[in-house]
Amino acid sequence: MLLNLHVKNIALIDDVEIDLSNGLNILTGETGAGKSLIIDSVNFALGKRMPRDVVREDAEYALCELTFSADSEEVKDKLSQLDIPCEDDQVVMQRKVMNGRNMIRINGETASASMLKDLASVLIDIHGQHEHQSLLYTKKHKEILDSFCGDELSALVERIAELYREYCEVSKELGEAEDPGRDMDKEIALARFEIDEILKAGIREGEDEALEAEYRKLSNARRIAEAVGAAHLCCGYDGEAAAGAAVGRALSRLRSVAEYDDDLEPIINELTDIDSLLNDFNRSIAVYEDGLDSSPERFAEVEERLNIVNHIKDRYGDTVEKINEYLENKQALLDKFSDHEAYIAGLIERHDKLKGKLLDLCKKASDIRRREASVLAGSIREALIDLNFLDVRFEISVTPDEKQLGATGYDSVEFLISTNPGEKLRPLAEVASGGELSRIMLALKTVLAARDSVGTLIFDEIDSGISGRTAQKVSEKLKQLSKERQVICITHLPQIAAMADSHFEIRKEVEGTRTRTQVDELDEEASIRELARMLGGVEITESVINNAKEMKTLANTVV
Repeated sequence: MLLNLHVKNIALIDDVEIDLSNGLNILTGETGAGKSLIIDSVNFALGKRMPRDVVREDAEYALCELTFSADSEEVKDKLSQLDIPCEDDQVVMQRKVMNGRNMIRINGETASASMLKDLASVLIDIHGQHEHQSLLYTKKHKEILDSFCGDELSALVERIAELYREYCEVSKELGEAEDPGRDMDKEIALARFEIDEILKAGIREGEDEALEAEYRKLSNARRIAEAVGAAHLCCGYDGEAAAGAAVGRALSRLRSVAEYDDDLEPIINELTDIDSLLNDFNRSIAVYEDGLDSSPERFAEVEERLNIVNHIKDRYGDTVEKINEYLENKQALLDKFSDHEAYIAGLIERHDKLKGKLLDLCKKASDIRRREASVLAGSIREALIDLNFLDVRFEISVTPDEKQLGATGYDSVEFLISTNPGEKLRPLAEVASGGELSRIMLALKTVLAARDSVGTLIFDEIDSGISGRTAQKVSEKLKQLSKERQVICITHLPQIAAMADSHFEIRKEVEGTRTRTQVDELDEEASIRELARMLGGVEITESVINNAKEMKTLANTVV
């Protein structure tokens, strides 16, 4: 459940904090006050993209923070999977935009937008404005049914998707192998040439790096020799100014007076160590000088070999590993083409076996869909009757078609409805109006909530296109739903607002040249005044207030 929403510096919102309760939380207010901006802010906190000008003018940053209770095992398991700590059974999701940069934290830990969305999937479900329009597309129908089918189908669909990818790869390979326009002799000749070129080059693992290092050394051999010689001269024992000679003289002078002061012993020991280090250094640099090879012959040899290696890398892969992989692929190609008929026969056999397995899995998925479609359709019909579809018939058509094989199976799914007696069932897109679609979506959300563990549902103007008795029925359904889940609803209808367990007014106020959106939680009396405003418009009379009181009283009797 969503415990608290904190929004700061987003568009018209200066600094708003809302403590939400269990049950039905209603947000109302005048048009343009910023109601949908609250939902946009929640979406923003959950990882949705926001406009670049999201930060309120003259503010340094925009912030949205959501605090959820994390008392379900599913939420705790998800936090564990994401390696996010959980203290006091709470989840705090924070997103901040500052100087064009996004900063995301979950329980104080830095997180990504994908992690936000992943975690949000078990915490909250948001039904935005016009989302019910998605019911016009049959693709959405299949998604809804598959969601209702649950883990049994999702595990099967994963196997179908994996097998379908393999099936597509084999189908593509078979199509290419049987392509009459393919010049196989040319491909074989090219493969043999490339294999021969790679094998002749005989590049060893790490050889390219070693050659490049040696080439750099040989290219700069003269500069290296001059620098090494100068360093040896500076640190050696030839010449008065050489470091080795100077340290030797210093050591000799100190030893000549060591017998007069015991405190000189550690100093002499330190200088002796320095002298030893200089001796070691001079021996090492002398060996290095002797080993320097600046012969033109070796340089030419390395250069020629490096050119061969770079040529092979340019053609077949920028690493030895990729070159070897290319070689293996070409050798496999030759093996296939050495007996082309057997190769094609093998592909056909593999193709047919995969298709057989795929069809078996698709049939199992189709059986699950048809079984669950009947259950879902019956539950939706009952919910629709509760929403004032009195003579409604609702069915979910699941049609298998082997020609429509895909990553989710071979079924097409479509919602069919008849809202009047005597009318035949027709596709939803051909029948339903905007108001009917919003009620159908609410029915779906209600039914799916029974199988879903998500603790919070948000509806942004689910009441679009409805009024009168239908609005009352929708309000009762929302109230019923809020008994099982926390429901947050933005509405323009007093019938729905009257059902609130917690009622919030969103209003816009102007101070000087600044406009701010404010949110106030309403007590019983203030809630009645807000209902009266929604009922009466500009002029709120005593009769309108009495009407609002009666509406609130009746709402409190709804079970």
